[in-house]
Amino acid sequence: MTRRLLILLAASGSAALLLGAFAFQHLGELAPCKMCIWQRWPHAVAIVLAAIAMVVPATPVLLLGAVAVLASGAIGLFHTGVERDWWEGPSTCTSGDISTLSTDDLMNQIMGAPLVQCDVVAWQFLSLSMASWNAILSFVLCLIWVAAARRSA
Repeated sequence: MTRRLLILLAASGSAALLLGAFAFQHLGELAPCKMCIWQRWPHAVAIVLAAIAMVVPATPVLLLGAVAVLASGAIGLFHTGVERDWWEGPSTCTSGDISTLSTDDLMNQIMGAPLVQCDVVAWQFLSLSMASWNAILSFVLCLIWVAAARRSA
């Protein structure tokens, strides 16, 4: 595959992941949690970097694309761990431990909590959540970016 084709493939992958996320949100009515939103931004950056790489075929631009999707994958992997209770997520989007809270503190936490919790799986396929699929596919896209960077301009 040519470098240009690999760049297009990587950008298309990020675009497909973003379009899928927006489809689940707007057509499937599955509101995203805070970490779901965090996973989207690196894909948007990767698409912009792909557009730049089509004009300026510099290897550092391609490596930044790899880093962008790697960041999304890392966030997805962290999010998967939060969903599976392997570790605790940010206190602003998970239920956390409530055993030490007073009734008033608990009520304040409930009233101030976001509508969508990061530690709840809203959808899954083959026992993997959207965060897990994003992580897997983002790591594959990272490999495509690296392959593009290794090809001569």
